[in-house]
Amino acid sequence: MSGKRRNWSDIKPLLGQQFRPPSDTTRTSNSVFLEMTSNPSITTSNPLRSVFLGVDVGTGSARAGLFDENGKLLGSFSSPIQIWKDGPFIEQSSTDIWHAICAAVKAACSLAHVSAEEVKGLGFAATCSLVAVDADGSPVSVSWSGDSRRNVIVWMDHRAVQQAERINSCNSPILQYCGGALSPEMQPPKLLWVKENLQESWSMVFRWMDLSDWLSYRATGDDTRSLCTTVCKWTYLGHAHMQQIKDKDSRNMAACGWDDDFWEEIGLGDLVEGHHAKIGRSVAFPGHPLGSGLTPTAAKEIDLVPGIPVGTSLIDAHAGGVGVMESVPQLDPEAEDSDKEAVSRRMVLVCGTSTCHMAVSQSKLFIPGVWGPFWSAMIPEFWLTEGGQSATGALLDHIIENHVASPSLANRAASKKISVFELLNKMLETMILDQNPSFLAALTEDIHVLPDFHGNRSPIADPKAKGVVFGLTLDSSEKQLALLYLATVQGIAYGTRHIVEHCNSHGHKIDTLLACGGLAKNPIFIQEHADIIGCPIILPRESESVLLGAAILGAVAARKYHSLSEAMKALNAAGQVIHPSKDPKVRKYHDAKYKIFRGLYEQQLSYRSMMAQALG
Repeated sequence: MSGKRRNWSDIKPLLGQQFRPPSDTTRTSNSVFLEMTSNPSITTSNPLRSVFLGVDVGTGSARAGLFDENGKLLGSFSSPIQIWKDGPFIEQSSTDIWHAICAAVKAACSLAHVSAEEVKGLGFAATCSLVAVDADGSPVSVSWSGDSRRNVIVWMDHRAVQQAERINSCNSPILQYCGGALSPEMQPPKLLWVKENLQESWSMVFRWMDLSDWLSYRATGDDTRSLCTTVCKWTYLGHAHMQQIKDKDSRNMAACGWDDDFWEEIGLGDLVEGHHAKIGRSVAFPGHPLGSGLTPTAAKEIDLVPGIPVGTSLIDAHAGGVGVMESVPQLDPEAEDSDKEAVSRRMVLVCGTSTCHMAVSQSKLFIPGVWGPFWSAMIPEFWLTEGGQSATGALLDHIIENHVASPSLANRAASKKISVFELLNKMLETMILDQNPSFLAALTEDIHVLPDFHGNRSPIADPKAKGVVFGLTLDSSEKQLALLYLATVQGIAYGTRHIVEHCNSHGHKIDTLLACGGLAKNPIFIQEHADIIGCPIILPRESESVLLGAAILGAVAARKYHSLSEAMKALNAAGQVIHPSKDPKVRKYHDAKYKIFRGLYEQQLSYRSMMAQALG
C-alpha cells in the first residue's frame, strides 16, 4: 500500500452511528463483556492471505485482532482476565492472562475465518504492569497474601507512593527524563516496595518484566526487552542507542542505557548484577523480530504455526499511538518534506480505563510534570512526550455505579438493549429540549468536577491529589446522574486541556488531536473534548487502534515493511473529523468552567496545608 492519504471530503463519518456495544456482545457470569467482531464476507474458501495478529492486554481483558494487508480489521475477540483489588493493592496473574490470550486468539481466528497458516506476524501490547517470575518462568507472588498466582502488580497499583517520594528526593539526573519525578505507577518504586516488604519473593525472582515484554518472552523464549517499556517505565536512557538506529543487527542491542548509579542510590543496586540480568541485558526497537519466532510450545497453546515472526512489544497506549498517529487526511500528497513537522503537531489520546496523551517532537523537550522526553519509545528517532490521567473510563464507571440511581438506569438500558452511556447521552439530549439551554454543555453550570480520584499523573504529577465534586444536592434521580456524568466528562476534558496547554507552553505546537480507545466511541465525550480544547479531533478508520498498533509490530517483524514508520503510513487511515463548536458562547462558557477547574486544585492544596498544620 502506498500510504497515500485521502482528502478531507473522502472521510467516512463514524459518529453519525449510535454509540453502543457490538450486537453480538454477551455478558459473562462475572459481568465482564466478551466482545466479538467478525467480517461475514470472509469465508474459508478464500485463498491464503497475509494476515497480521495483534494482541492487547488491558486492565480487564485480553483482546486479539486480525488485520489484512490494508490495515482492515477482519475479526476480534475479547476474553476477561481476573483482577484482585484491595485498596491501593491491585494484582493479576500472568498465567491467567496467557490463558485469556490463547482463548482470544483462537476465537478471533474462528470468527474471522482465518487459518493458522495465514497469520504471518504477531505483536503484543499490554498495560505497563510489573511481572515477577523465577528461573523456571514460574510466577512469584508480589502479594501480601503469598498467593503465587498473584505475580503481577497492575499499572494502576499505588502501593509504592512512599517509595516514589523517597526516590524523587534523591534528585537523580535521571529524573529529568520522567518529568522531574517518578510516578508510583512506574517500576522502580514498585520494585523497591517488594524488596522492602516481601523479602522471600525478592530473593526468588529471576526476571522482573513489563507485562508486554513478558508476553513476547512467553511466546518466543527471547528475554530481549522493548525500548518502549524500559525507557518509559524503568528509567532506561534510550538515546544511548542513537547511533544504532540504522544498524541491521540492532535488534539485540546490549543494554547500555541503564544508569547504575541511580539504582545504587535508590537501594536497588542488586539489580545491576549480572549485566542487569533481572531487568534486561538486551533491548530492541519496537517491531524487531525476537528469537526464532513463536516457539512450538506457544504455537500449540495458541493454535498458530511455529516460527511466526513476533515483534518486540509496546505498552498498550503506545501501540494506540502507532495505530493512529498517521490516521490523518493529507491535503497535499507531495508535501513529504513537512511530514516530520506535521507529526510533531499532533497528540494522540488513548482513552480507556485511563487516558494517555502521546506527542512526539524532533528535539527533546523537558516538561515538568509530564513523562519524557523518551527517545524512540514509540516512533523511531522521535522524542516522545507522555502525559496522562490515571482514571478516566474507570472514573466514569465509578461515578455511575456508585450513584443510587445506577441500578434502575442499568435495568432501563438493558431493556432497551443499549449501553448505559448511550442511555445517559439520550437523556441529556432530552434535557436540552426540556430545559432549553443554549447548548448541551450549559446543563452543568452548577456542577464542577476535578477528576483526580486516583491522583494527578500530568501535568501536576501529584499522586496524593483527590477528586472533587462541587454542586451536589439531595436530588438522587437519573437526570441528576446524567448531569453528574456530563460534568465528569467535562472535568476529564479540562484535564486534557491543561496537559495540552502545558506541553505547548514548553515547546510543543500541538493543534490536532487523534483519539482512540473505548471512550473515543462516545460522541458526547469526543465533542466535549473538541469544544473544551479548541482543536479538531480525528478518529481513525479502524476503532481498534491499539490492536492495529500491535499487529503493525508483527507486520514489521515479518519484513512486510522496512520500518515502523513505513508500516504506520501504510496501515493507518482517517475516519471522521470532529470540529470544535464555532459558537463564542460555548468557548466563553468552557473558559469559565476551566478557571473553576484549575481553582479546585488550588483550593485543595490550601486545605491540605491547613490540615497538615492542624495535625502538626
